[in-house]
Amino acid sequence: MSAYQTIVVGTDGSKSSLLAVQRAAAIAAAFEARLIIGCAFYDSEKSASETLRQDSVQVLGDETAQANLAAAKEAAEAAGAGRVEAEVRSGSPVDALMALVNEHGADLLVVGNRGINSLTGRLLGSVPAEVARQSDCDVMIVHTVN
Repeated sequence: MSAYQTIVVGTDGSKSSLLAVQRAAAIAAAFEARLIIGCAFYDSEKSASETLRQDSVQVLGDETAQANLAAAKEAAEAAGAGRVEAEVRSGSPVDALMALVNEHGADLLVVGNRGINSLTGRLLGSVPAEVARQSDCDVMIVHTVN
């Protein structure tokens, strides 16, 4: 197995997503990899409700996303990651994560498991399941919720 050089992880500000950030940060520290933390946001409640994903936290507005990223970056640095970057993206979490993975040529995408075992997740899809289907890099789904 080759060393990971660029790791992407998403956050929505929830406790579950911060656990995924901490796991990604520990891996980044072990491989001395660059860690990119992304946060997707919606401009309005209407665009957020159109996603139909009740299993995910829907971040409204750029300011909320920036606050989520600041907390996640602090958690990542506390977990030992040395090279941490943070980026916001307008739109759905899946689209934002896939854009970050592709733009940065990530070797690993880390997501939490929230929604993967819910009824909504099984019927409509969940963020972790969808990024695992779309990603060309390794995907680690961290057990963050029961």
